[in-house]
Amino acid sequence: MRYLPFALAFVLSVPSVSAQAPPRQTQQDDYTRYELLAPETQSFRILYEVTATTPGARFYFNTIRPGSEATDEQVWDMATGAELKWEVVSGAQAQQEGHPAADAKTEYIKVHLARPVPDGGQARIRIDKTYKDPKSYFRDGDTIVFDRSLGIRRNSIVLPAGYRFEGINVPSQIRTEEDGRLMLSFQNPGPAAAPLVVRAVPGLPRFTPRPPSTTRGPSVPASLAAEAARLDERAHQDREIVYFLNDPATHSFSLYHDYTESRPGVDRYLNIVRGGSTVSNPSAISLDSGEALKVETLTGAAIAARGIDIGGAPAAETEVVVVSFPPVQPRQSIRLRITETYTDTGRYRLDGDELVWDRAFGRPRNTVVLPAGWTVVASSIPGAVSMRADGRQQIYFENARNDDIQVLVRARRVQ
Repeated sequence: MRYLPFALAFVLSVPSVSAQAPPRQTQQDDYTRYELLAPETQSFRILYEVTATTPGARFYFNTIRPGSEATDEQVWDMATGAELKWEVVSGAQAQQEGHPAADAKTEYIKVHLARPVPDGGQARIRIDKTYKDPKSYFRDGDTIVFDRSLGIRRNSIVLPAGYRFEGINVPSQIRTEEDGRLMLSFQNPGPAAAPLVVRAVPGLPRFTPRPPSTTRGPSVPASLAAEAARLDERAHQDREIVYFLNDPATHSFSLYHDYTESRPGVDRYLNIVRGGSTVSNPSAISLDSGEALKVETLTGAAIAARGIDIGGAPAAETEVVVVSFPPVQPRQSIRLRITETYTDTGRYRLDGDELVWDRAFGRPRNTVVLPAGWTVVASSIPGAVSMRADGRQQIYFENARNDDIQVLVRARRVQ
C-alpha cells in the first residue's frame, strides 16, 4: 500500500461512517494520454482526465489495472490547479465508500475531491501515474509494440523520442509534439473497448521546430481552416452540446453546451448566434461550483460599443451572448454550461408529417433529443440511438474531425 506523507494523519481524523449508503460513482468526459517511456523500462506514463458527476460525492475511485504496477502517482483539481490527497485502497473499501461496482479483487486510487460534487455540477480531476506492464508494452526485435485494450473513449499515445510509426490498427489522427515526438489520437464512438495495437521503430528524422503554417496552397479552397487548426488534437477537445427539440411547429429548440476555458486572464465567453437563428432565455452556470454566472445578449451597435471582437464588424442583426466570470488564473480553468433557446425556421421545420432537423455540427460530441412521441426515420450522419429516462428518443453524433458535419434528421410521430 502506498500513501502520501500526510495520509496517516488524515486517516486518524476520518469521521464515523454514516449509516446511509454512499451515492453510486458516476463520471464523464474521460480522456487518457499515454506517454511511452524508454522501451527497456516496459513502462508508460498515464495522464488521465475525468469528471466526477455524482452529486455530493467526496471521493473518486480510479482503477489500478490488474497486471500493471503503478508508481509516481499525483492528482490535481483541474478547476484550481491544486494538488489533491489520495491513497490506494482495496476494492472492498471502494465498494463501501462510493463505488459499489468496484471489483473486490482490484486496487483503486481513492481521490479526495477538493469539494463535494455540487448538485448539477461536476468535479474535474487529473491523475498522473506511471504503469509498468510488460504485456502491454514490449519489444518485438527492433520494433516496440503497445498492445492494450482501451475502454476510455478519447485517447492519445505518444511515442518515445526518435521513434516513428510502423503500424496503427485503429484509425487515428497523427501529430508531432512540440518536442518532436510523434503522437496518435483517436475517439472511440462504439460501445466496446478499442483493441489498440501500435507498432513503432527507431529512425525518425531530426525535427526542426517551426511555427505552424497559416497559409494555403494555391489550389486549396479558401473555406478550409488554417493548417494549425486542422491539426489540433480533436480527441482532447472538450466541447459538447445537447439539443432538445420542441414542437416542430414552433421551429424552436432548447440546448445546453459545455465548454472549458483555461487561458489565463480570460473572463468571458462569447457565443455568436448563427445567422437565421434568434436566441432567448440564455443562462449559464459554473459546473465547478454550481453558481449562476452573469449573462447578457448584445446586438450590433452594443457589440461595437463594448469593443467585443467577433472576428469582423458586427451587422445590425448580429447577436452575441456574453457570459462573464472571474478571470482565469494560471494553472486554473473553469467549466461552463450555457443554456439557451433558439428559433430557426430554416434548420428546424415540418415537412408534411415529418420533422426535419438540418444543422451543421462543429463540436466533437453532439446529442439531438427528439420531441416526446417522435421517432427517427432517417439520419444522414451515423449516430447512436437510445431512449432517455423521460421516454424521449435521442441520437448521439460524435464528430472526430476538425471540421463540421452536416446532420440531416427526419422523424415521425409514433402511432
